[in-house]
Amino acid sequence: MSVTLLSSMLPKEADAALIHSAQNRRYFTSFVSSEGYLLVTREEAFLVVDGRYWEAARQQAKNCQVVPARSFSAELTRLVTQKNLHTILMEGSGFTLNEAGRVQEMLSSCACTLVTTPELDCLINKQRLLKTEEEIASMLKAQMITEDALKATLPLIREGVSEEEIALELEYRMRRKGAQGVSFDLIVISGEKTSMPHGVPGRRTIRSGDLITFDIGALVDGYHSDMTRTYAFGKINEKQKRVYQTVLQAQQRGLDAVRSGVTASTVDKAARSYIEQAGYSGMFPHSTGHGVGLDIHEGPSVSACGDTILESGMVITVEPGVYLPGEFGVRIEDMVVVTASGCLNLASLPKELTIL
Repeated sequence: MSVTLLSSMLPKEADAALIHSAQNRRYFTSFVSSEGYLLVTREEAFLVVDGRYWEAARQQAKNCQVVPARSFSAELTRLVTQKNLHTILMEGSGFTLNEAGRVQEMLSSCACTLVTTPELDCLINKQRLLKTEEEIASMLKAQMITEDALKATLPLIREGVSEEEIALELEYRMRRKGAQGVSFDLIVISGEKTSMPHGVPGRRTIRSGDLITFDIGALVDGYHSDMTRTYAFGKINEKQKRVYQTVLQAQQRGLDAVRSGVTASTVDKAARSYIEQAGYSGMFPHSTGHGVGLDIHEGPSVSACGDTILESGMVITVEPGVYLPGEFGVRIEDMVVVTASGCLNLASLPKELTIL
C-alpha cells in the first residue's frame, strides 16, 4: 500500500502517475469513492475528490493530501502546473478511451504529456501481488465469517428447500456476522446443475442423492474471501464418491505444490495431472486458482499458462474440479497465503466428504 514505493518505481522519464481506478485509489489511500483522481509525484501524493467526499476523505484517507475539487479540471491543472510536471503516466486499465480523452481535455492548457501505458499497471500490480499483514488479516476475517455463516446454514438444508433460499440465508448470515457484503453472487447449486462450474442458484429444490456446491465468500474492509465446498445430501452413489475423492486428492497435491519460488503453473500441473491420471481428462475446464485481494480475481493466475513465480505474501486459491455434463460436478477450494516453505491455509472448514 506504499505510495512512496510507487513513486520510487516510476521510470526516470516520468514525473508523476495519475490513478483513476477505484480499487487502486482505495489500495493506496484506504479511501472509497465512486470518482476521484490520485496524482503521485516523486515527492507527494494528492487525492482529488469532489464535494460528495470532502469531509469523509479528510477523515479517512491515508498516505496522501486531500484536495477538495469543485472542478477536477481546475484542480488537476493547478497541481500539474504548480508541481511543474511534464510527463504523467496514466493506467492502461484504469481509464477508458473516453475517460483518457476527458483527462487530456482537462489538462489541455498544461505543458504536459499524458502517457497511457500498461507500464503503470504493471508497477501497481506488482505491489498488489504481495499482501501486507493487515490485508491478510482482513481476508482471514472474511474467511471466518464465510465459514461461520455456512456452518450455521447447513443444518437448515432439507429436502424441498431451494437453492435460492439457501443462498439468501447465507448472505443474510454473512452480513449479520459483520460482512460488508458478499465477494460475488453466491453460487449454491445442486444435483445435475453442479456440472456447471459457475451455475446460478435457482428454484431447483434439494433432493436426496444430490451433491450441493457452495462457492461463497464475504467482503471485509474491501477484501474478499473465496471458498468452495461440495456436500452430499442423502445417499449418493459410488461414482459421485469416486469423483469427490479424486478432486480432494487433486486439491491436496495442488496445495502441496505451493511455495515461494515455484511458478504458478506448477501448482496447476500438480492438481490437473492427478485428475487426468484418474481418468477425467477434459473434465476440469478452468484454471486451478487465482489471486485474491481487493478484487475477487486478480494476479497471479494459477493456470497452465501462469508464469508468475510465487512469492511469500501472495494470496491465491487452489480449486480443482471435475464436471460431468448433465450428471454432477465437484469442486473444492481453499484460499492460502504463500510462504517460503509452503502455504498458510486461511480455510479451516473440513473437506472430507460430508453427508448432510
